[in-house]
Order: sequence, then C-alpha cells, then structure tokens
Amino acid sequence: QVTLMESGGGSVQAGGSLSLSCVPAVYTHTTSYCMGWFRQAQGKEREGIATIDNNDSTTYANSVKGRFTISKDAAKTTLYLKMSSLEPEDTAMYYCAAGRGCGSGGIGYVDVWGQGTLVTVSS
Repeated sequence: QVTLMESGGGSVQAGGSLSLSCVPAVYTHTTSYCMGWFRQAQGKEREGIATIDNNDSTTYANSVKGRFTISKDAAKTTLYLKMSSLEPEDTAMYYCAAGRGCGSGGIGYVDVWGQGTLVTVSS
C-alpha cells in the first residue's frame, strides 16, 4: 500500500471552477491498477465520481460527466480532478483512492485512500 495525499480543496462560488491534486498518481501493487476520485457530502453515502486506469482510460459518474475531468500529468506523478460549472450540491469531502477495477461506479476494490480535501460551493 501507498499513502495518497489530496490538495486543492477550498471555497468557490456556484458556476466557478476548482482543481484538485493527488500524489502519487501511480499505484504499483498490481499490473492493472485504477485510480480515482470519490466524494461524500454530509448525510450522504460516498460516491465514486471518476476513474482512470493504467492505460489512461477514464470513467465518470453521471452526476459529474461533462463538468469534471480526471487526468494525470506527463510524468504520471500527480492525479488531477478538474471541476467546472460547480453547484452547491457538489459540496463534499473529496477523496483520492487507488485500487483495482475501474468502472462507471468508481474503483471496484479500493486498497488505499487519501485523507480527503473539502470543497465548498456557495450560491
């Protein structure tokens, strides 16, 4: 297992944009690895919102598709979540995660979680 660390959370007005980062971006415990982002709002269950696999194929939850983009930098040391057209309902704690099995619902088997970074969207 590795330790993941998120950064970039903060407050933004509705309609604005924000980018989150997570390091390290490469999970080496399995040949076919998956990295992704989850979020959890107060009183809600944790939701998988985006994944990217070792071939850079991506998946998105319907709630964020078209507004959020998951990517890695050229050196594959940093994982990003670029968020735009943010709405108050996007307010949540956002978590970076690594594991096995990318899918539309998130990472199938999470092995490592980041500590979380808070995103607050005001109206």
